[in-house]
Amino acid sequence: MTSKKAIILFSGGLDSTTCLAIAQSQNYECYALSFNYGQKHSSELEAAKRIIANSSVKAHKIIDLNLASFGGSALTDHSIEVPTGEANTSEQNIPVTYVPARNTVFLSIALAWAEVLQAEVIFVGVNAVDYSGYPDCRPEYIKAFQQMADLATKAGIEGNGVKLVTPLIDLTKVEIIQLGESLGVDYSQTVSCYQADEKGRACGQCDSCLIRQKAFNLAIDSDPTVYQ
Repeated sequence: MTSKKAIILFSGGLDSTTCLAIAQSQNYECYALSFNYGQKHSSELEAAKRIIANSSVKAHKIIDLNLASFGGSALTDHSIEVPTGEANTSEQNIPVTYVPARNTVFLSIALAWAEVLQAEVIFVGVNAVDYSGYPDCRPEYIKAFQQMADLATKAGIEGNGVKLVTPLIDLTKVEIIQLGESLGVDYSQTVSCYQADEKGRACGQCDSCLIRQKAFNLAIDSDPTVYQ
């Protein structure tokens, strides 16, 4: 029998690492897809390589995309600082850490690889509960992309289109961590910080750090993150 195959959008962060563990627990043959998209720090990619090297992933591709040439985000544009502090986590508008169309670009490339591999699913760790307010993490967006994928691919037209799987979308960060813990995820290896240093140590002050830190303290009463 042919193994069922899954593409995992894999950043080396908390959510994508949990998604990988979920896919493996469901006996998928996993193919990890990461992106060097011009982000200011490369430590998340190093984390991704390290985690994948210690897993049973079938293949890991890192795609080079220079989204920094467009700028427009604190994660890719050196003229925009990453905001820090508690006030940033309550920001009502879409924050400056949003990278324009990032998930659309990433998912489109994942869709292409999935067709070639004849993969059944693409796992993506979007979350619409404890998150930064990005528009491409919402259920409405995922539903719309799924409709597009069904229309835009040979597999979709033939009725064998790849399905987007978003197991974390309705979970809190606390619930995500507890789920990952039950699957044996070593979160000390993950990097979530928007401005981690070259060793992968987190700043402890950005939006992502604050959400992560609070969730770990609530979920397991300790934070395995390595800080600067």
